[in-house]
Amino acid sequence: MQWVDSVSEYLKNVKIYANTVDLYDVLEILIIAFLVYYILAWMKTTRSWRMLKGLVVICLFLVVVNAMNMTNIIWITENVLTFAVTAIIVVLQPELRQALEQLGEKNFLPSIGFSGSHKAEDAFSEKSVNEITKACVEMGKVKTGALIVIERKESLKDYERTGIEVDGIITSQLLINIFEHNTPLHDGAVIVRGNRVTYATCYLPLSDNLDLSKDLGTRHRAGVGVSEVTDSLTLIVSEETGGISMAYEGELVRHLNAESLKEKMRQIMNMNGEEDAKGRHRRKGKDKKKGGKKAAE
Repeated sequence: MQWVDSVSEYLKNVKIYANTVDLYDVLEILIIAFLVYYILAWMKTTRSWRMLKGLVVICLFLVVVNAMNMTNIIWITENVLTFAVTAIIVVLQPELRQALEQLGEKNFLPSIGFSGSHKAEDAFSEKSVNEITKACVEMGKVKTGALIVIERKESLKDYERTGIEVDGIITSQLLINIFEHNTPLHDGAVIVRGNRVTYATCYLPLSDNLDLSKDLGTRHRAGVGVSEVTDSLTLIVSEETGGISMAYEGELVRHLNAESLKEKMRQIMNMNGEEDAKGRHRRKGKDKKKGGKKAAE
């Protein structure tokens, strides 16, 4: 293919090109590097990151095909690529619109990590795990339906736009109050980012997976649906049975208890267990103090 031959030719003459580089060329390279970094950082927060991985695999395949001189595949690829660019633009239309909107915001630089505004105390923590688990267990006991979507790397802002802003620190009381029957915010999903409940009453896409059990309702299908199009972790409490389920990467795990729910949340959220170890250490310290007081009495 022509572009592969051009790259090979450029690499052969790289020493010659090096002697012609001036200050403006260096500045241009830095600008291009910044733009590429910004685009990659933006793509990593959207579903287009998965598409990028697929395109890299295709490019590697084309390099191998060109090296082996498979003329028929090369001819097909050259003709298909003419329409591929248009197809990619159509598929990524929502993400491209979101990127243009972010460019118009004053705080778009923090989104690529330049401001250092993301603090450790704002991250999803062991306290968040405990509060969410406590809320799910309590709601399960009284059969209060709930749908909690926990954001990971891919942004959920498109779904936040369909809901009502809450912006409160995660507590079991807050989650239980949101999903309480006949309250204004109980219908729809809650979105969690870091250690905060950001939005409630959010609408989610329903899954078209025909393998899902027929006894599952809209709440479970919405939980699986959002896990199919994003890398989010979704927790569902059934209103009919009170059972707790978890959806991740299009897979649904049902009938979870408190301990299994905590363990799976820690695993999927890539928690290293250090904070949990600190919590156990504090609890042991408190138990020793209580034991000392009882002995003294």
